[in-house]
Amino acid sequence: MDNNLILSAGLPIALAIVMTGLGLHLTVADFKRVASAPRAVIVALSVQTGLLPAFAFGLVFAFQLPPELGLGLVLLAASPGGVTANLFSHLARGDVALNISLTAINSALALLTLPIWVALGLAWMIGSEQAVPPPTKKLIEVGLLVLFPVLIGMGLRAWKPALAQRLDKPVRLLSTVILVVLIAAAVVIERATLAQYALALGGVVLLFNLASLLSGYWAGRLANLGVPQATAIAFEIGIHNGTLAIFVALNVLKMPAAAVAPALYSLVMYVTGGLFAWWILKKRRAD
Repeated sequence: MDNNLILSAGLPIALAIVMTGLGLHLTVADFKRVASAPRAVIVALSVQTGLLPAFAFGLVFAFQLPPELGLGLVLLAASPGGVTANLFSHLARGDVALNISLTAINSALALLTLPIWVALGLAWMIGSEQAVPPPTKKLIEVGLLVLFPVLIGMGLRAWKPALAQRLDKPVRLLSTVILVVLIAAAVVIERATLAQYALALGGVVLLFNLASLLSGYWAGRLANLGVPQATAIAFEIGIHNGTLAIFVALNVLKMPAAAVAPALYSLVMYVTGGLFAWWILKKRRAD
């Protein structure tokens, strides 16, 4: 699940290109605005680090999932937002600066919160007191994948604004094409995983995914945030870092079954994320 060459090598390269494109739309002022109005960050982090892992525990017990499969769902819930959350937010006209800020903060916070939630899962589901070290190296990789390409794009916007404006539509189109190709490749490559576990775990994973997206969006709206900010929060919470969760399951916990839920989620979230972005755009046009 984590060793496929196309996804493991192609995905970071594709995302680096996309993140450079996102940087073309951003300035330092965008991040200053996020810092000066921290309510969106507080709402997102509250849902991400508190509500979702607790909800994952509830699903595990409600559906009586096998312990290692259930632990994988908790591990996924405790993982920060994925890099592709920024791409989905960009396509849905969300607040991309907020997304990038949340990705950085979430990744740092996960050094503390992820081991705590996984340790609770181990104790309650497996009966183990195994310590879970923070996945520092993986989170640093996520940070670099987000920040460096964005800084390149922001530099182009600052020094070559006319070029940045001309690149806007082509980059947005390229981002859409990349996303569609990634979805198709992931489904084809992992079709055996889908077929094997879809009946046992597919419904639970889909339910958790929809709950993640909708709780993020409506938490933002109930906090009187604008649609772009609520959209950013929805994708930051709904597009989890499945790669990180799979890495922890296989390389830290040594439990292949715990990687199943993150693997399935990584496929499902592309489809639901695309549909959710379409719904947001349709809703905004109607409004």
